[in-house]
Amino acid sequence: MGLLKVSVIFLLSLITMTLAEPPGCKIRITDRGLEMLKAETKRFVEGELSNITMPEMRGKEGRFQYTIKDVKITELNLTSDLRFQPDVGLLFEVQNSSITLNFQRCILYWLFYDEGAINASAEGVNIFTVLHLIKDQDGRLKISNITCNAFITKMRARFSGTLGRVYDFIGTLLTTGMRFVLNKQICPALNHAALVLVNQLLETVPVRTEVNSYVGIDYSLLNDPVVTETSLDMDFRGMFYDLKNENETLVNNAVNPVLREYDRMVYLALSEYFFDSGLYSYFKGGLFQTQIANERVRHLYMYSNCTATILCVCLSNQDPAFMEHPLSLELEVTSPPRSTIKTSGAMVAVNCNVKVLVLPPGKPAVQLSSLTMVRIIQYIQPILIPLQGPLKTMLQISAVPLINNYIKRGVQIPLPDGMDFIEEVVEYHNGYIIVGANLHFRTGLREIIERKLSGETDNSV
Repeated sequence: MGLLKVSVIFLLSLITMTLAEPPGCKIRITDRGLEMLKAETKRFVEGELSNITMPEMRGKEGRFQYTIKDVKITELNLTSDLRFQPDVGLLFEVQNSSITLNFQRCILYWLFYDEGAINASAEGVNIFTVLHLIKDQDGRLKISNITCNAFITKMRARFSGTLGRVYDFIGTLLTTGMRFVLNKQICPALNHAALVLVNQLLETVPVRTEVNSYVGIDYSLLNDPVVTETSLDMDFRGMFYDLKNENETLVNNAVNPVLREYDRMVYLALSEYFFDSGLYSYFKGGLFQTQIANERVRHLYMYSNCTATILCVCLSNQDPAFMEHPLSLELEVTSPPRSTIKTSGAMVAVNCNVKVLVLPPGKPAVQLSSLTMVRIIQYIQPILIPLQGPLKTMLQISAVPLINNYIKRGVQIPLPDGMDFIEEVVEYHNGYIIVGANLHFRTGLREIIERKLSGETDNSV
């Protein structure tokens, strides 16, 4: 019975894995990428801790009465580390660091009153923070929870003023209370930074957005990110759709891209489905059709022997008077183009129908012939270049620009505002391509978040 139960569970798991939707797009952030984020994360945390506000404190010890106010953090010296926490998310840790503070004191002892500034330093500052990463209900990466522990080993105070030395002996009393209050402020500040500010930054990542006025793209996460000691992997749907009919989409039967590289900061894998869904959406939107006017027909006639031959055949059985009239070619892609990606490169298969028409002045156009073409177009970023064939020039002037017109501008990859890919390298595999790149911040993490909160967008390139 036990063996049967195990077999059923294994079979159900296998079926679930088989039926799972493969990603059209995958992103891997490696520990090298995380290394670059360390400095930005440290600056961001320092900024958040610098904004800590502490309440006014009052107390009494024997004949002493004291008030502490206007507490300000003036300097932070943090020794920090950022690394992956397997199966959870990210770990940010601060060890044996220091925080310098300045605040005002008011002290009454019997009839003596004194006030002045106190410079204090919190030493042995240790912070242990774990960010739990998940896929939210909209398919966006999100910090679902933060585990934070912070403690300060000791705090020293240096008094100034006329009675500074006299009050040194009550320094322990003041710094003990200050250490307790500061300790209680660190984790709430980091909680707000992660669960509010960083999540607002993650909300700038496009999930389902318009590419142009014709098609959109779905970049929603399919599942929670997979975190190991050396990388964070995310599976995105990576699917284009027609804005006029968002529910009519292409079924994903492509292979699941496999990422094995760790040398660069980030890797982007795009399957054949990513490209096919885009071509399918443009086709369904009726955009893969064009008309070549008389002057461009003449250009084809002059520079393509094959085209000249075809036109001559089309006109050979017609009234010679037609030869004097303007000609027109109507080209239409008749079925959704399909991409094929192999280790040798990528290509797109296009089925086209070409109608040859003559345009007599003052009369309706007369169709002379209709041609069906099946072409294989090699795809080389960012242009489509046709392979050798009898209709090469015709496709180069008509079909290729027709497709390029809608895809050459590219689409935004699922990265937050202010972050870009640089130094890209493309690798071709059977069924998908992999783009390895390094990351670049156009501006600091804090500036990105502040701009987002103010409603601004980053239009820099």
